[in-house]
Parts: sequence; structure tokens; C-alpha cells
Amino acid sequence: MENEKVNPIGELMQTTMENVKKILQVDTVVGDPIVTPDGITLVPISKISIGFGGGGVEFGPKRKDGPQPYGGGNATGVKIEPFGFLVIKDGVVRMINVTPPANNTVDRIIDLVPQVMDRVDAFITKQQGEN
Repeated sequence: MENEKVNPIGELMQTTMENVKKILQVDTVVGDPIVTPDGITLVPISKISIGFGGGGVEFGPKRKDGPQPYGGGNATGVKIEPFGFLVIKDGVVRMINVTPPANNTVDRIIDLVPQVMDRVDAFITKQQGEN
């Protein structure tokens, strides 16, 4: 393996992916909590979209010695957009969207999960209090 030549497009892709990893961290999606003076905690939530592509070509006849003439490139696009805030007050969590309402059923269900969880929690607490 020591004599095996490294493919230039592989080097380009690896370098690009290492830089993308630096951008795509958990705190990019779920931001640092913000605590207001009245005790409300806001947690910013973002949505990340990524596109990636690349290619290359070796020019001229094959060489036995030295690197082959090569041309190539790649591109990556990253889009980070605010999605909303988790609002935590008195142990109750709500989601406030800053994007337009969901346009399909799955997105609507996902949007409602925090509210449903709060209601289930309140119901269980109420039932335990009555017993």
C-alpha cells in the first residue's frame, strides 16, 4: 500500500468533507439556550441542507514516473436557516416556528410533537394526583 498513489480527486473530496464536518455540528442545529430575566428559556433550532459534488480527469498519456497531469474540482453548498425556538417555561415546552406552516402531513405531525408530549405529561400528572 505504501507505493499506491493517492487519487487527487480523493484528496479533494476528503479535504472538503473535513471542512463540512467543522460546519455541521450539533450546536449548529440546536443553538445555545437563552434564558430571559423572567425565567423563560429559548433554544434556537435551525435546519441544515447540504449539496455536494465533484469530479476530475487525468490528462495525457500514462506516465511511469511522477504524477499524472490532473485537473479536477468539487463544490459544496451548505444552507443553514432558522426553523424556530423551543420555549421552556414552568416545565412546559412549546415550539414556536419562524418558518411558514408545514405543507404536508408528516411535517405537521412533527410540528405537533412537543404540544402532544406536554398534554400527555399533564394528563399523566393529573391521573397520578387523583389516585
